[in-house]
Amino acid sequence: MINLAVWSGPRNISTALMYSFGNRDDFEIIDEPFYGNYLIETGLDHPMREEIILSQPENVTDVIDNLTKDRSIIGKNLYQKHMTHHMVRSVPRGWLDQVKHVFLLRHPARVISSFAKKYNRISEQDIGFKKQVELFLEITERGLKPIVVNSEDIRKKPEETLTKLCDRINLGFQKSMLSWSKGGHIKDGVWASHWYGSAHKSTGFSGPEDTLPNLKGRNANLAEASMPFYSSLLKFAI
Repeated sequence: MINLAVWSGPRNISTALMYSFGNRDDFEIIDEPFYGNYLIETGLDHPMREEIILSQPENVTDVIDNLTKDRSIIGKNLYQKHMTHHMVRSVPRGWLDQVKHVFLLRHPARVISSFAKKYNRISEQDIGFKKQVELFLEITERGLKPIVVNSEDIRKKPEETLTKLCDRINLGFQKSMLSWSKGGHIKDGVWASHWYGSAHKSTGFSGPEDTLPNLKGRNANLAEASMPFYSSLLKFAI
């Protein structure tokens, strides 16, 4: 069975890609399983903080056990949607050896512009570009070979890019990955009502994006500081 951990920052078509795999007949999905632990560890006051914490196991070991358990009896592969910044230092790393890894990228200016519409106190910790590079290097140093995908490529050429991704994880492409029903997925995290508005209206990948947003002030500085991290991973994109 394939156990796939997909790592990104927020506002990065990560929900759409989760829906894409969730619409296959051979996958089940799990949505940001370390989110509650991240909020507990950092003390951050994210929207729906208490609901998120209560919706997930209190013990991070229980989270990891669920991510790595034998699913051969179930007969389905597992797609794990993760935010890189949720992997705080206290989370054990041994389980990383038991899964395949994909890193999903999006231009920092687009991430920050989208995030700012939902949360107005953005920090580098929130968008996670530095953490994404750190985790990529950590996984590589463990002798693993993470796959990198540019979300822009998925939006421009969804079938071609997803076929490449499936080939890299020894999986056959299914046409069902290109569309899904409106209204979200039964496995959405409890935070979906706040964050997934656009994804819930979608029935597929929404096509190429327009010109880059024009950020100002602190957000522009944050985007500029994030660019070296983004660029260092982009060169590995399939």
